[in-house]
Amino acid sequence: MSLNQISLKQKRLDKLREEIPRISPRVAYENMQSGSVLLDVREPRSIEQGSPTEAVRLSRDFLELMIEAELPDPEQPVMILCESGVCSLFAADDLLRLGYRNVSSIDGGFGGWKAADLPWTTPVELDDDARVRYSRHLLIPEIGEQGQAVLLQSKVLVLGAGGLGSPVALYLAAAGIGTLGIVDNDIVDRSNLQRQILHDDAHVGAPKTESARYRLRGINPAINVITHRVRLDDDNADEILAGYDLVIDGSDNISTRYSLNDACLRAGIPLVYGAIYRFHGQVSVFNYRGSDGNLSACYRCLFDDNADSVPPGCSDAGVLGVLPGVIGTLQATEGLKLLLGIGEPLAGRLLSYDALSARFRETRLLADSNCCCRQHC
Repeated sequence: MSLNQISLKQKRLDKLREEIPRISPRVAYENMQSGSVLLDVREPRSIEQGSPTEAVRLSRDFLELMIEAELPDPEQPVMILCESGVCSLFAADDLLRLGYRNVSSIDGGFGGWKAADLPWTTPVELDDDARVRYSRHLLIPEIGEQGQAVLLQSKVLVLGAGGLGSPVALYLAAAGIGTLGIVDNDIVDRSNLQRQILHDDAHVGAPKTESARYRLRGINPAINVITHRVRLDDDNADEILAGYDLVIDGSDNISTRYSLNDACLRAGIPLVYGAIYRFHGQVSVFNYRGSDGNLSACYRCLFDDNADSVPPGCSDAGVLGVLPGVIGTLQATEGLKLLLGIGEPLAGRLLSYDALSARFRETRLLADSNCCCRQHC
């Protein structure tokens, strides 16, 4: 760069320092708590060494190309951070030219952020294999690299490796859930193969947990599969659930569901519910605490202790073989939404599906004021 170019750049920098609002790292952190977005525009190699917690990370090289996908609202306050507080001024000027109206630069950059002892983290960096494997997720603005990193660090417990648990576990493994726990004490029976796509004929007679581990690791060798070859009940539920972020219920008996529901309430873990019967299925999200702090209905709000109100299982009533695929896939979708913090979960809503008429029906599900779950509000 020539002396003339350096002089011009310095003059532009001096002008930006006068025009662009500058704030301290402490003020930026306080603004984040009230809805402002912190945008880290450093290069990936720098971000690998650390970045403010909950920052949106987007290299300045891709700013014009991807900013609208990351920050669609031009009115939302944006605070830009770089390494020292210089490049952030130029990036702020770029955003103003793109139509963003409330833009500021953080003085001192990331060095100042750390010096102020504000929270920061070392982001998970995807390796080349992960970038290829999850490339379609990385293209989605609501997921991207940060969202995929969340999934890779998540721990999900799937109760049951049968009809519902099969599509749930398969899709979560493919999506890159870092740790999948599978609870099932049964063995693979040939009658299972009509709907339980997690297993194959070669594993008839084998424990479902081992058959599941084999299949899931075949789909995604990078994930960790933890098997619990037990029947979940009141005595072991708390121990089994320990350490998991989310539970998806693919069980088929009422007592297990009560035990699971109650353990999730005690642990403060959301529960994705699913059930199937002949041509009918249901999906909902229980024990979910929304942004308003309110706790949604639980399983006992839907089904009280009267077992007569619950339909018989598949072994007694039968089930259309493809139905678990529909309901289980919906459960997996709800699970991913909860982990990523995107969309509107099925909390407080019961989604019913009738395969014969190909119709979905949504019913509002209110919490029972007399239910034991209200003790956890």
